[in-house]
Amino acid sequence: MTPRLEAAQDGCRTGRDGATISVKPIRIFGDPVLRTPADPVTDFDAELRRLVKDLTDTMLDAPGVGLAAPQIGVGLRVFTYHVDDQLGHLINPSLDLSPDEETDDEGCLSFPGLVFPVKRAYGVVAKGFNMHGEPVTLEGSGHLARCVQHETDHLDGVLFTDRLSPLKRQFLRRDLDALARGELPDGYHPGSSEGAV
Repeated sequence: MTPRLEAAQDGCRTGRDGATISVKPIRIFGDPVLRTPADPVTDFDAELRRLVKDLTDTMLDAPGVGLAAPQIGVGLRVFTYHVDDQLGHLINPSLDLSPDEETDDEGCLSFPGLVFPVKRAYGVVAKGFNMHGEPVTLEGSGHLARCVQHETDHLDGVLFTDRLSPLKRQFLRRDLDALARGELPDGYHPGSSEGAV
């Protein structure tokens, strides 16, 4: 087992359908792994397939619409997504972004309950690989494009909060200070996954 994957090996449990699922702890803001650029995947082996399953199980359990490997402590360029009933994963992504942009609410499983408007490219063409090493092209707009950009940012050590305007960053600092004190900031909805990617 490679050291980069050891961090993902935690507990398993049984899902509603009786199948074994592996839900990993999601790393929260302040964890250095979230600021560390992930390494490209070079081995498309059984460990990688287990990582994709762990990411998928954890994302669906959260629930969220996307989850990157660094969010469960694994520094590899892998993410999963579940947008508009489309479930999948992408490895070693490279993105081609549309010039059109849109601003929409965005959250993150590593910042539980916090949602802010973020400007992103409206469309994306993402190229990479599946867990078997086969080339994949993922093309989408709107929510899917937002998710792909958000998760690829995680692989680069970039957080959605880095993309906030200076004014929104002031609100973010206020909310994070409140959470650190054990208080709930205005608009905080524990357990809400709306917009969380």
